[in-house]
Amino acid sequence: GPARPPAAAGPRPRRRRTGAALLAAALLLTGCAAGTDGPVPARAPAHPSGSVQLWHHYTGREAAVVQSAVDDFEKKYPDVRVTVHSGQQDTKITQVVSSGGDVDAMITNVNTTLGTACKTMEDLAPWMRRDGVSAHDFQGIFAEATAFDGRRCSLPTTSDVYGLYFNKDLLARAGYTTPPRTLQELERMALKLTTYKADGSIRTLGFNPLVGFQQNTAATLGHAAGVRWMKDGDASVGSTPEWRQLIAWQQKFVRKIGYNKLKTFTAGLGDEWSADNAFQTGRIAMTLDGEWRVAFIAEQAKKLRYGTAPFPVLAGSGQHYGGGFVSAADIGVNKRSPRKEAAWTLVKYLTTDTAAAVKLANGIKNIPTLKSAAESPGLDAPAPYRTFIDASADPASDTSPVTEIGSTLTATVDDFWTGYQQGPGTGLAPGLRKVDKDIDNALGLRRAK
Repeated sequence: GPARPPAAAGPRPRRRRTGAALLAAALLLTGCAAGTDGPVPARAPAHPSGSVQLWHHYTGREAAVVQSAVDDFEKKYPDVRVTVHSGQQDTKITQVVSSGGDVDAMITNVNTTLGTACKTMEDLAPWMRRDGVSAHDFQGIFAEATAFDGRRCSLPTTSDVYGLYFNKDLLARAGYTTPPRTLQELERMALKLTTYKADGSIRTLGFNPLVGFQQNTAATLGHAAGVRWMKDGDASVGSTPEWRQLIAWQQKFVRKIGYNKLKTFTAGLGDEWSADNAFQTGRIAMTLDGEWRVAFIAEQAKKLRYGTAPFPVLAGSGQHYGGGFVSAADIGVNKRSPRKEAAWTLVKYLTTDTAAAVKLANGIKNIPTLKSAAESPGLDAPAPYRTFIDASADPASDTSPVTEIGSTLTATVDDFWTGYQQGPGTGLAPGLRKVDKDIDNALGLRRAK
């Protein structure tokens, strides 16, 4: 997704945005399979050497954090020189790789990119076996999410986890001392917390249920119902009862407040990535957001009394409370790289060196995926941030499936849901069957290549 403004204090929407632009970009990616895996030398060299081109999407302060970790790497391995290409969106990186450009290692987004890029990335499994790196070194869902189609094409680096932020003062004023644990409870609390002006327009909103508002997407909300996206390689949105229950719940919630009222209120809110963020200014009492918001609040809304909790789950869906939707970042080696040993040395360092992983997590304010980093006393983890670390390790945490069509999978549901929430609430089942057909058609086109 697009990078946020460099001036912002924490991570960005870049790994989360779906929509027409990303959909088109995902379909453009060729994912060609030029290059070959290995061969892997029997032993790691005592003194790795060579020059490595590292490409990534970070900008501004975050890019400086990555550069600092790379500087540490070069001190440890003085014979390896790393040139960093920062601020490169995933679509650009994959296009450069596919056209034979000079990329040795790359940091990308699992959900939008791994399925399209995996064929161009080195299978790291033999390198890991040789050097004693195990998938079990990483916590929760992250190791599983960064492999695709039987290939270990990448390893996880610092990632995002979603949860609930709540304004303690606004909740207390309405008589609440604890956050909701189910979506039904969230709705009841939100309706009670919503206040109106004399003309009937919204003054403060308990929770904004609109899909398309900030981090409200099919992927992040879908996790709350434990939805299934795919079955046996085909889309299964239309045949999954939890999708129907979730979307029907959300559409009724929207109607109770009024779509037009919500739309007008939302249009008047400050920018998500500025100090005028609606949660930070007290205009919204509860919101769905990622762990990076803790850093924004620390810088932009120091007096805000707030708490964090796992995002509520849809009662009756069978989803366990305590986890969260995960948006994973990964790093891998270009299969065409003539400097695979040096590139693997860099990838291994950034993902499995505890100090490096802690530095990246502390600086970028994302969740460390390496178990030893998550447990490190060096990790800067205030209580609101710790909620997300705990959620990331919870068995209920999951992410949207990696497929050959990247973000098109989730964007197709987003597009349908964004339209559906405006209407009377009819035609849900046939609408979701059409979503499945559109996803399967896109997958068929991709697989035919």
